[in-house]
Amino acid sequence: MTIMAELPFMSWFFELHPVMQAFIAGTLCWITTAIGAGVVFLNKTVSRKFLDASLGFAAGVMIAATIWSLLEPSMDMAEAMGQVKWIPAVLGFIMGALCIRLADAYVPHLHLGLPRDEAEGVQTTWRRATLLVMAITLHNIPEGLAVGVLFGAAASGIDPTGTATVMAAIALAIGISIQNFPEGMAVSMPLRGEGVSRALSFNYGQLSGLVNPPSAVIGALAVIFIQPILPYALGFAAGAMIFVVVEELIPTSQRAGNTDIATMGTIIGFCVMMVLDITLG
Repeated sequence: MTIMAELPFMSWFFELHPVMQAFIAGTLCWITTAIGAGVVFLNKTVSRKFLDASLGFAAGVMIAATIWSLLEPSMDMAEAMGQVKWIPAVLGFIMGALCIRLADAYVPHLHLGLPRDEAEGVQTTWRRATLLVMAITLHNIPEGLAVGVLFGAAASGIDPTGTATVMAAIALAIGISIQNFPEGMAVSMPLRGEGVSRALSFNYGQLSGLVNPPSAVIGALAVIFIQPILPYALGFAAGAMIFVVVEELIPTSQRAGNTDIATMGTIIGFCVMMVLDITLG
């Protein structure tokens, strides 16, 4: 047992069904998104350097999470199931990236800092605020799935090496929750700067994280009831997250010219998630 598992206030969580654990973890991810969006009540603007560093940090967290929380358990499970160790991770990784690529091509959305006429996906008359929310929502889906899949994997008991544990899932949920804070700001603060009311800016910002709880539940249910897909599901979540990092988070964090600051944010985020996973997981 890890230090956190031995604390009395955590004992109730370990007794819950994995789907409920996933739901609570996904809700935490949504709450931190809402807290980030709530910064709009304190200030009308936020430094672009700070925002870029925060988005870089989020990218670093997600990159580290794919390695230690998703791909490593995927390969360990495949080996334990008598499969070629790397095949499920690679196939799942590719499928996850392709899935988000399809969503990116068809779901209307707008990346931070771009004008309305550079919205991606199918043509729509949606407002700029809605398109910004959709951009963040798109990459909150794989985050929620990743959390849910890992809780389901921990419940399966397939992994003999112990890399897929409830504590590893908690570490992942904590890491994603931390990096969801700047994502909430990335929606609410630009809207406030454009004259949108504080309440409406906050509402748009927190909405982007509302997809986390149901995504986590879906991920947990899928792997609990269809255990053979476990290694593939972990790889799928990893591929989806890396696509988001490379296609959106890193380019957005460096678009305003704060490349060094954003890059250092990525390095710090990577280290934080690595430490979380090693010490808690």
